[in-house]
Amino acid sequence: MPTVNLYFVQQKNSKELQFFVPKLKEFLAEKLTCGDVKLTTKEISVRFIQVSGGEMIGRVELEITAHSFSERVQKQDEICREVMAYIKENLPSVGDVKVWLKLCELGHSW
Repeated sequence: MPTVNLYFVQQKNSKELQFFVPKLKEFLAEKLTCGDVKLTTKEISVRFIQVSGGEMIGRVELEITAHSFSERVQKQDEICREVMAYIKENLPSVGDVKVWLKLCELGHSW
């Protein structure tokens, strides 16, 4: 179950991004699907974190954490670039977007 921490400074970006979350989850489910493991939007958690203080390198930053399947490892940079381009294309007003894909062994509870 991937998680997405979405960091932003300006409140106006939050409103635009919140409206965009369903489309973003669909895109991420497609990009993170591997082999027989087909992700759905219900399996992706998106969290908004407003940053006050510090210095970000993008106006909006995404940290995507997902299980380290070999297919994802092989195309991790491609996935990051595609997510960045998708957001910029659909929400040009948010400005500079940076994306990290953190692949690791995950546990979860239900």
